[in-house]
Amino acid sequence: MTTIDLSPLYRSTVGFDRFGSLLDNAMGAEKSASTGYPPYNIEVVGEDRYAITIALAGFEESDLDIQVENGVLTVRGKLEKADVERKYLHQGIANRSFERKFTLADHVEVTGAELRNGILQLSLVKEVPEAMKPRKISIGGTDTVLEHRASEKAA
Repeated sequence: MTTIDLSPLYRSTVGFDRFGSLLDNAMGAEKSASTGYPPYNIEVVGEDRYAITIALAGFEESDLDIQVENGVLTVRGKLEKADVERKYLHQGIANRSFERKFTLADHVEVTGAELRNGILQLSLVKEVPEAMKPRKISIGGTDTVLEHRASEKAA
């Protein structure tokens, strides 16, 4: 297993300590999901908007389970066995159950899912809360923390 030295990142950032474990999990998940089934695309469709497209030939909506838990989007498909036994000369369309997981960045939410013609389209958007957006800090402005400390010293 390849290891990545993240110490340069830690020297100039604050609060990214879980980044290393996230990277390790992603690399481990890639090895365990080596089948490549079902095939999928991840694309940027606009500013802070994404789409995941998964090819699911033969699946109906009732065969699929889509969940988001703790920042992980999980798509599961389970096909029931057909009542009729078939004898194939060639079988190129996979008819098997699957589970595909996607780790979502902070503030990325799944906003919709649509299954049409064997293609599952998941819509995602990154909505950064107002408190997390950049703001101007004025020099010499009032600061409640500094005011609180000054009132503690005076008391």
